[in-house]
Amino acid sequence: MKKSVLTLRQCLFLGALLLPLSGPVFADKALVKESAPPTSVVTAPAPEMVNAGKGKKGLDNAQVSINQATAEQLAEVMLGIGLKKAQSIVSYREQHGPFASIEQLQEVPGIGAATIERNLTRLKL
Repeated sequence: MKKSVLTLRQCLFLGALLLPLSGPVFADKALVKESAPPTSVVTAPAPEMVNAGKGKKGLDNAQVSINQATAEQLAEVMLGIGLKKAQSIVSYREQHGPFASIEQLQEVPGIGAATIERNLTRLKL
């Protein structure tokens, strides 16, 4: 009999804990006090807006010459290109001479058609 009393107490206790979580499903709506909706919502800025003033990657009209730019300049303007990949572009240019076309960037290891397509408006010879 003691065990059944403990079990009943545990059920009542757990029920009292879970009842507020169930919301108006089990509770009488007249007794449930609705909270007011939030008056303002704070949102984080979009990632592209965070860097808009810090570098040229946020600007659509920035262009860089793949035959004259430094690795830092390439990394700053090109989308999806960091300093290490930009250094690969400069090294390739130093070893093989100037690029004859923008599409020739595909010959640089790690640079694919998608990267070139993404940056077509940002690149010039």
